[in-house]
Amino acid sequence: MDQYSLQLLRSAVRDVMDFPQPGILFKDITPVLGNAALLKMTVQGMAEVVKGQHVDKVVGIDARGFIFGAMLAVELGCGFVPARKKGKLPWRTKGVDYALEYGTASLELHEDAINPGENVLLADDLLATGGTASAALELIQSMHANILGSVFFIELEFLKGREKVEGYGPVYSLLTF
Repeated sequence: MDQYSLQLLRSAVRDVMDFPQPGILFKDITPVLGNAALLKMTVQGMAEVVKGQHVDKVVGIDARGFIFGAMLAVELGCGFVPARKKGKLPWRTKGVDYALEYGTASLELHEDAINPGENVLLADDLLATGGTASAALELIQSMHANILGSVFFIELEFLKGREKVEGYGPVYSLLTF
């Protein structure tokens, strides 16, 4: 993606102070989602990272990863798999528990969502501490998929989440803050 396009995207991301709690600077992506041209540019930029590779499935993380993941799957001509919070999928699941800053969480996939040997790309809106993304990648790996890497719209570099996901393949971010 060219520098002009990246600058357009960067300028559309809105900073919201003290959300969801005091002291947090939240990166609000809804202005990008609400602009068809910027949203298309984002999805096409995310698709560029796997250009020339065969992708069978894109896994999107609950919830904003569903937006980018599903659109990315359409762009790539492949299937989409939702990685959901525990208890949200209607059929038999395979799950993984992972640590949060204050407690634990669980992530699940349908047990038949990914076949062994399929080429899978993880997509999400934000890479922060990397806990949820690394849990999703662990789950994908446990299904014996070929992980092509992870792609994020935004990466908060200072939180060092990349360190948790690099072991599962290349990590791509359109914007870094």
